[in-house]
Amino acid sequence: MPETSRETETVAGVRGRQQRERGSQSSRNVVSVISQFADDNLTLVRNISTGLAIAGVLVIARSIRLITKFRAASEVPARFIERNVSLRGKVQSVTERGLEVEHVPIYLPVLSPLLSKHKGVSTSPLLVHLAGVELTPEGRVWLQKTLTPSQTVWLKLISREDDILHCLVSSSRGSMWSCCMNEEVLMLGLARTAPIAGVQPDSRLCWRLHKRLHRAEAKAERKGKGLWKEDSLWERASKAVRDSALFRLMRRIFKRT
Repeated sequence: MPETSRETETVAGVRGRQQRERGSQSSRNVVSVISQFADDNLTLVRNISTGLAIAGVLVIARSIRLITKFRAASEVPARFIERNVSLRGKVQSVTERGLEVEHVPIYLPVLSPLLSKHKGVSTSPLLVHLAGVELTPEGRVWLQKTLTPSQTVWLKLISREDDILHCLVSSSRGSMWSCCMNEEVLMLGLARTAPIAGVQPDSRLCWRLHKRLHRAEAKAERKGKGLWKEDSLWERASKAVRDSALFRLMRRIFKRT
């Protein structure tokens, strides 16, 4: 009996090994066939691979809106605003309503013409407000002088309110430095900090932005710039004299005479 049992195990082992060898041989045959087909149809395989790659890039570019040109605040995806994405644009004008900026999307030589949905359509600017900033008339004039038409700016999306985008607007200074217009007008005393529209007051984003903007405003106040400029001693004395009752009485007397 023991010998019969060992013979059975040996036969089973041989059969298992033969099956594994046949399976391995079959796999090698399949690989060989595929390799041979690829070698014989190299051009076809390359074309298929290229087509799949282009299709993949098209799908990805379309899904994340890399090259879409936005012509209104409503066209900007909500996820862009939630993630505070930065958009590139060119200034068209600075008006009482805000900055009018033409969005300049990323340009890909082959894909951009294929995915463009507004061929031949006239450009329409985005209406942009400096987030957390209330401009003075002097501040608006300063922006008009600083942000010249066709100048490139970056718009960091903060919130959207109707047809207005509230952003941190940055402009390059030289090849390496950029300047945040929101902070700059505050540091010059040409604006005041204001509530950020469309952002929850108790949110981390609101707290972080207010801290940043209040720091800029405090610099202007400390240095007495713009809104915070104090009159000199002579100016204060002259104003006190003009507002005094004695001065007004003397003016009335001289007018009668």
